[in-house]
Amino acid sequence: MSNLSYNLEDKVFVVTGGSRGIGLEITRLLLEQNARVAICGRKESGLDAAKEALQAKAERLLAVPAHIGKDEDVDKLFEQTIAAFGRLDGLINNVGMNIVTSVVDADPSLWQKIIDSNLTGTFRCSQKAGKIMRKNKAGKIVSITSTAARRSAPAMGAYGIAKAGIEMMTRVLAMELAPFNIQVNAVAPCMVKTDFSKPFWSNEQLHKEIVKSIPLGRIPDPVDIAHPILFLCSSGADFITGQTIMVDGGATAI
Repeated sequence: MSNLSYNLEDKVFVVTGGSRGIGLEITRLLLEQNARVAICGRKESGLDAAKEALQAKAERLLAVPAHIGKDEDVDKLFEQTIAAFGRLDGLINNVGMNIVTSVVDADPSLWQKIIDSNLTGTFRCSQKAGKIMRKNKAGKIVSITSTAARRSAPAMGAYGIAKAGIEMMTRVLAMELAPFNIQVNAVAPCMVKTDFSKPFWSNEQLHKEIVKSIPLGRIPDPVDIAHPILFLCSSGADFITGQTIMVDGGATAI
């Protein structure tokens, strides 16, 4: 268990894509802080595996099969969260995906799939959460973007464009929701050691090239991204809004 305390006891969070990778680690840390968490994922099997890995009590963890690309699934996710826990204190937009393609040669259907998963899904969940939190006049929204939103990279173009859209959405929502005491921020990691990026970091030569581009000299683990997110969800970040924090080991500083 982490020695850091973010004072999130009994706070209620929705973590999209919380069944694996960064989302699973965020959920683990939130549960360690005695928060209550609703996670979603498209596959029931993945949610079952996450519940087994987290070993959390039912009154602390809710797993909802939901595709954030579908309005009805997003409605279900938040309705079940409120029914189970009674309120909503925070949303962590973690779902993301990429299909390796150039922008010039991208099939329009692939482009749309990347935009829907990363940008439109984040919009759907943020809009739903924002309306709930607006009534309560308090809340936190944190979205995971990427250094790809700031730096173009081969085969990451559509993904980077979608993530750049999330950064602007973060600023817009921060302005719109500030009068209701809702803070909206984002974190932008570099490549993280997850299954999502395994084809890159598991290749020895590519691994060396990636590490050379990171001043801190290593590829981060999911926990390195989860802690800044929990900080932004805490009262310690009550006067931070509309910001994207680069969590990249200094990669964008050079």
